[in-house]
Amino acid sequence: MGSLNSYVLKRRMRKWWKYLVVLIFLLAVYFGGFLHISGNISTAPPSDLSRNTMKEVFALQRQIKLLKSVLKQYSIPEKEYSDVLLPVIYVITPTYTRPQQKAELTRLKSVFLHVPALHWIVVEDAPKKSQLVSNFLESSGLTYTHLHQSTPQEWKLKDSDPKWQKPRGVLQRNAGIRWLRSKFAHDASPRGVVYFADDDNTYSVELFHEMRDTHKVSVWPVALVGGVLVERPLVESNGQVSSWLAGWKADRPFAMDMAGFAVNLSLLLNKSGVEFSIDAPIGFQESVFLEKIITREELEPKADLCTKVSF
Repeated sequence: MGSLNSYVLKRRMRKWWKYLVVLIFLLAVYFGGFLHISGNISTAPPSDLSRNTMKEVFALQRQIKLLKSVLKQYSIPEKEYSDVLLPVIYVITPTYTRPQQKAELTRLKSVFLHVPALHWIVVEDAPKKSQLVSNFLESSGLTYTHLHQSTPQEWKLKDSDPKWQKPRGVLQRNAGIRWLRSKFAHDASPRGVVYFADDDNTYSVELFHEMRDTHKVSVWPVALVGGVLVERPLVESNGQVSSWLAGWKADRPFAMDMAGFAVNLSLLLNKSGVEFSIDAPIGFQESVFLEKIITREELEPKADLCTKVSF
C-alpha cells in the first residue's frame, strides 16, 4: 500500500484531532490517578486498622472454605446457611459438674458449630451457674442460653447406684422447656424444633439436617443404646411406625431413647403444661412425655424410614 500524500493526511488530522485530544486527556487522568494511588500504597505504611481488617478478611475466607467443605461432605445444601427463615433448632442439654464435663461439652460444641440456626440451651444441675460452663459458652461461638436448676438430693444418684435407678436431667429439661414457653409467650405459632441432647452422647451433623423440617414429632434410629447395637422404630410400607426394635421392653408406647426424637416447637408449646415427669416409671420417661403430645401413627420417620444408623 502506498503512503498517504500530505494533503490527505492534513485533512484527516483536522477531522480527528479533537477526538485525539480528548483521548489523550482521559489517558492522562487515568494514569495520573493510578500513579498517585500506587505511590500512596507503596510509600504509606499500613495502619493497624488496615492490618486488622485484612486479618479478619483472611480469617473469614478460611472459615467459608471450611464451611463449604463440611457442607459438601455431609451433602447439606448451601442455601440452608443463607436462609434467614430457617427454623431454629433449640437443643436442650442438661449437664452437671464432673471431671469430664468440659470435654463432653466440647464434643457437642464441635458438632453444633456446623449446624446453622441452632440455639443451645445448657442447663446446669446446680444451685447457681458455674464459672467453667459460663466461660465455655461465652467462647463457644454459638447462640446459647445458660440456665441452672438443682435436683433435690433425694432424687440424685449415688456413686454406687446404677444409672437407670433414678431419672437424670428431668428438672433440667423442664427448665429448658419453661424458658422456651417464656420466650415465646406472645407468639401463637413460633417456628422451630426442640431436641433433647444429653452431654454424654455423640451426634452428627446429618442428624440436625434430618430433623429440621419436623412438623410434629420426628424419629430415627439410635446406635449403641440399651445394651444393643441399635434401637429403632419399625416402619410399615405406608410410612407409619408400627412397633419398635429395642433391647428392653419393646412394648412400651414409645420404646426409644431420648436422643431418638425431636418435637416441633409450636406443637410442644401449644400443649399446655407438657413436661417430663420425675415420677415416670423407670425406662418410661420418653413414653410418658410423648403420650401427652402425639400418637404413634403421627410420628414422622426420618433417616430413610428409620433404616440409616450412621448417626
